[in-house]
Amino acid sequence: MTVTVYTKQNCVQCDATKRHLDKLDISYEVIDTTNDMAMVDKLIGLGYRAVPVVIADNDSWAGYNPDKINKLAE
Repeated sequence: MTVTVYTKQNCVQCDATKRHLDKLDISYEVIDTTNDMAMVDKLIGLGYRAVPVVIADNDSWAGYNPDKINKLAE
C-alpha cells in the first residue's frame, strides 16, 4: 500500500495524522507543501482546501481522520 501525506509546517492536524500512522506502523511518504505553491495548486485542483491531505491506494481525505487511518491498518 502506498500512503502519501501532504503537510505544511506548524500544522497540528498534520502532526496528529503522522503520529497516528506511526503508532499503527503504517509507512508513508511526506510531502511538505509549505513553500511549494505548485503542489498547493495541484491539491486545490483535486478539490482539497486543507492539509493534511492523505492519499492511499483506495482512499483519500483532508484533515486528521482517525477512523480512516485505522481502516488503512486493517
